[in-house]
Amino acid sequence: MSSHETTQNFEIEYVEMYVANLEVAASGWMDKYDFSVAATDRSADHRSVTLRHAEIALVLTEPLSDRHPGATYLQTHGEGVADIALRTTDVAAAFEIAVKAGAEAVREPGKRADSVVTATVSGFGDVVHTLIQRDDVEEAPAAFRGRGGVDLNLIDHFAVCLNAGDLGPTVAFYERALGFKQIFEEHIVVGSQAMNSTVVQSASGAVTLTLIEPDKTADPGQIDDFIKEHHGAGIQHIAFTSPDAVRAVKELSGRGVEFLKTPDTYYDLLGERIELETHSLDDLRETKLLADEDHGGQLFQIFTASTHPRKTIFFEIIERQGAGTFGSSNIKALYEAVELERTGQSNGPARR
Repeated sequence: MSSHETTQNFEIEYVEMYVANLEVAASGWMDKYDFSVAATDRSADHRSVTLRHAEIALVLTEPLSDRHPGATYLQTHGEGVADIALRTTDVAAAFEIAVKAGAEAVREPGKRADSVVTATVSGFGDVVHTLIQRDDVEEAPAAFRGRGGVDLNLIDHFAVCLNAGDLGPTVAFYERALGFKQIFEEHIVVGSQAMNSTVVQSASGAVTLTLIEPDKTADPGQIDDFIKEHHGAGIQHIAFTSPDAVRAVKELSGRGVEFLKTPDTYYDLLGERIELETHSLDDLRETKLLADEDHGGQLFQIFTASTHPRKTIFFEIIERQGAGTFGSSNIKALYEAVELERTGQSNGPARR
């Protein structure tokens, strides 16, 4: 198998998060996001639970010993994403390509008791990628549909905060080591703050990373805050797809998930930007969803309020109606709306 073929079929197998209290973390995902327990695991140095909702798999791991890497991770970063596991058809080949391209070999390829082949390579910051090969695709876990009406399907993308100056090298690393491709890049200015962003995607299109670094020529902002509080690069948020974001947000809100509040002035201006096709302006105003569009169609998105003690990681609900980009104009539109509300000009013209 050629390296080109090997890098084409990466898909997300699971996302592992290190947590301080397994019961508390698992119950939060089950009660608020309608996840179900798919498997449990315990050893001398850790205990884990695998939670699933549709095609989304989360592995929550609590270290029980200082020997487990999760102990150091929690001390440094607090709870957060430690592993984005990638399914592939040839772990040995993918591992060899990645290491030759500069990835650190965290764990050499080996076969588990269930005949699944795994290996682990470095990613960014303290986040690694476990590579997983299942010889019989029928053995892959079946999708779990939530029973409580929360309609989430897949992981749309991960937003990654990087130290200033690391964006270019990180993009190049994913291109060389894992065969990702650049699909989008931009420089975002929000008031006196600014950031650079490049989106890279696996050749299969199934794994998407939005890589972001602060622009050091501008004032410090939210990316700088993340780096400071997280103590380095890491996952800022995970975006979950939904076929109906309005319904999903209403259900999640009823379960106790808190979302960021969007000022009414945003919706006063939204009709001037977009001719809505799927959801009404009243629905968006009620749920506080943001709307955007590109040449492919529209998207609707909203971010949860961070419940992390350091206010680092949070989550996103996103509905794509043909749009392929990431709602970057919402950042500027939301900032403008907040400014209009702050200055008491909510009925005035938009300021560019």
